[in-house]
Amino acid sequence: MASCTHASLSAIVPHYGDPTEVQNLVETLLRDAVGCLREVIVVDDSSPTPFPDSWTPTQQSSVAFTVIRRPQNGGFGSAVNTGLEATKTDLAIILNSDLVLPQNFIEDLQDAAAPWHPAVMSPEVTGLDGSTQWTARHFPTVTHQVVEWLSPLARFRQHTLLHEAVGHDTRAVQGKVIPVDWVFGAAMLLPVKEVRAIGGFDESFFMNAEEVDLQRRLRDIGVPSIYLGTVTVAHVGGGSSDPERRRRWLVEARHRYAQKWGNPTVLKGALTAASFTNFAVNAVREKLGRDIDSQAVLRQELSYLKDQKTVNKSVRGVNDH
Repeated sequence: MASCTHASLSAIVPHYGDPTEVQNLVETLLRDAVGCLREVIVVDDSSPTPFPDSWTPTQQSSVAFTVIRRPQNGGFGSAVNTGLEATKTDLAIILNSDLVLPQNFIEDLQDAAAPWHPAVMSPEVTGLDGSTQWTARHFPTVTHQVVEWLSPLARFRQHTLLHEAVGHDTRAVQGKVIPVDWVFGAAMLLPVKEVRAIGGFDESFFMNAEEVDLQRRLRDIGVPSIYLGTVTVAHVGGGSSDPERRRRWLVEARHRYAQKWGNPTVLKGALTAASFTNFAVNAVREKLGRDIDSQAVLRQELSYLKDQKTVNKSVRGVNDH
């Protein structure tokens, strides 16, 4: 193993769904392992297709490989907490299974991160086509969520002002390294001691917003979030799960976030008003002959807001984070 010039590191990969992506990611990590990577931990979050007991990496490496099996599906934060409980290193990188890592990813990330410890850090996360997934974001506000809810604005979201209006930090572009409010959790480098000090992820978040909540709590103890735009990783993201289920989870997560950091009553009222605005625009479009059922869309949007606590969390799709 090459000599280590940075803090020791574990890679934690939550697994739920098809194990093939996790296996490919583990092989990549072990193939490009550098001196500071000590272990790769796969957390099987009670997947309907369990990570196979018989599988072993083909890559020969001195990096430890471990599979931990959770007795029940608890969502992203619960799976990461399980991995963090087991890790023995100073840093942990949390990796979605559907990432495509470039060569020397871990080494390049640690080089970029070195001046900023302790901090939460993320590389620039893109789609497979290289388009940004807006890794760096502002802490959510009611205004951000209302603008995002207003479907007539969707056609204008290629504009910088609209990206800022929904909470994307447009200062964060490839090649830049800057402190930001929070970073997307698909490839997130965490300081283990500090995360443990605040109790890890809040497991009342099943899917979405858990990394925002974590970074707000870490900010309270002086741990910033840093966007490392000099390093890039590709992410598939959300492709094989039901879009309606994902949206319901998102609304539920934002309701929970508002309970902790804002006002859920104000948020619900604002989104309800935005739904009726959508209805008014859609009704006009419908009269003009567009293929849209304005009343059905309104009913669906209001159903998301009716009672967030009733969202079904028992079955999760693949790559939902």
